Amino acid sequence: MNSEQSLYKQIKEDFMMPYHCDPAINSKLEVFFNYPGVWALINYRIANRMYKKGWKLLARAVMGISQIFTGIDIHPGCKIGRRVFIDHGTGVVIGETARIGNDVLIYQQVTLGGVSLERGVKRHPTLEDGVVVGGGAKVLGNITIGKNSKIGANSVVIHDVPSESTAIGIPAKVIQKGRDKSQYSHNKLPDINKELFEYIIKRLNVLEDAMAEHDENIVIEKDKELEKIYEAFINALKG
Repeated sequence: MNSEQSLYKQIKEDFMMPYHCDPAINSKLEVFFNYPGVWALINYRIANRMYKKGWKLLARAVMGISQIFTGIDIHPGCKIGRRVFIDHGTGVVIGETARIGNDVLIYQQVTLGGVSLERGVKRHPTLEDGVVVGGGAKVLGNITIGKNSKIGANSVVIHDVPSESTAIGIPAKVIQKGRDKSQYSHNKLPDINKELFEYIIKRLNVLEDAMAEHDENIVIEKDKELEKIYEAFINALKG
């Protein structure tokens, strides 16, 4: 298969992704007018080939124009696999040395950014096959998000995430291991802030009860129960 046929096949796959990933689509015309993520990827496919051939300025120009129309900033030097879908897409930024595998789902305002100004080194993250990155998440630096893992919305990821894991928070912590059968169930992510506040409230109640009853045994007994809850909470954060 020559490069032109390969490019055509990739573009055809990109056009078909809304049918596989978005139940809101009703016709092929909607792909042209309502899916900037598809157009950004198609422009990237073309610009990436220019970039590899040494036409770097032209490639950057193509993606610059693409950014104006789509609101998505993709560097032509990054590597993006097949069947990648950028849903909604506005505000997505993908840096030069980012690596994205196959069947990856990226939501709006996601940043795959760098934390170094050094030239000639890998500065941006790697997303392995099947990764889902929730809206507003920032994945920063030369880190790897393992196969089939999920990043919660608005999380800031600065460390590697193991395969088939879920990471949330600022900075993001792995709070679940094991693949979720539903690729899109990122609405089921646990609320670690809520769990911590509930622990604090329960602990205050224990102290208030002890002061009211003047009985230290109440504190000792209930405190042991809370310590088990707190220990499980900390272990979950540590993955």
